[in-house]
Amino acid sequence: MLRYLTAGESHGRALMAILEGLPAGLKVKKEKIDVELCRRQEGYGRGARMRIEKDKVEILAGLHKGETIGSPLGMMIENRDFSLERQPEIFNPRPGHADLAGLLKYGFADARPVLERASARETSARVAVGAVGKILLSEFDIALTSKVLAIGAKTSQEAMRQAIDQAIQRKDSLGGVFEVRIKGVPAGFGSYVQPGKRLNARLSQAVISIPGIKAIEFGLGCECANRFGSKVHDAIFYSKERGYYRKTNNAGGIEGGISNGQEIVLRAYMKPIATLNKPLSSVDIRAKKAVLASIQRADTCAVQAAGVVAEAMCALEIANALLEKFGGDCLPDIKQAFGAYLKRISQ
Repeated sequence: MLRYLTAGESHGRALMAILEGLPAGLKVKKEKIDVELCRRQEGYGRGARMRIEKDKVEILAGLHKGETIGSPLGMMIENRDFSLERQPEIFNPRPGHADLAGLLKYGFADARPVLERASARETSARVAVGAVGKILLSEFDIALTSKVLAIGAKTSQEAMRQAIDQAIQRKDSLGGVFEVRIKGVPAGFGSYVQPGKRLNARLSQAVISIPGIKAIEFGLGCECANRFGSKVHDAIFYSKERGYYRKTNNAGGIEGGISNGQEIVLRAYMKPIATLNKPLSSVDIRAKKAVLASIQRADTCAVQAAGVVAEAMCALEIANALLEKFGGDCLPDIKQAFGAYLKRISQ
């Protein structure tokens, strides 16, 4: 089973990640991870931090001659903006952020320790881990992509950019919708036998854990509630050439918690960034008096970046499902089992 941990603060020395459960024999190139880290920093509406940090991964453990050896993979991404001890205390928490709830939970005297870890900067480590998951999945011709569908209810590229420009002028922020597509997943990943084994449940947890994500749907999604069953469910067909197939994909590639062989399609809805340059009302936690919320360096819109993070999180869950089903401590054994399974279900 794949397990990962991340560590590090937004203005700390570095972000770190440990990924456990990889089979031996997987070639992992640093450059492929760096490409994903670069993608995470892109997108119209990103803040000044993206011009400071040039994320590159350093692989510290778990490889020999460029291949995994079955032991945990250790990675580090240095922060150029290493200034944690110089950062000011924060006594006016931001609405929509973890500031107030976090300081109450952990008993902090100010919100600085909360935002340093709750910051979406942490997702850089997740993308590094997910990039390794993508490398593993590519050995089985499974690929993930993401696309921004809407920002501020605007759907064309020009309108989305204009909406972000307007938000900048208003000293405001914007959220939006992105879609993740996963191609090449055969039928049989996940299970219905326990709630936590359902593939859609696992993907949902992975994506909803990304800062700012408020909702997720698969395939036809919420629209299913507005239609008759005959207009929702995907009819099943069979031919000797294609085997079992569907003409529609309203289910989004998952039925009963199990992949059904179609493309997995999910959409996520991201709220606007919590930091506003024209801040909302807050309370000074020392004097308990009304103040304006703190202003921190932040993006105006990060929907495109969130899609890249979601790809990484989904890659880990799909890779986990693959390893659970086919087992094996080395890549050739897993490939042999995978090939035998595909042969069986195609008959």
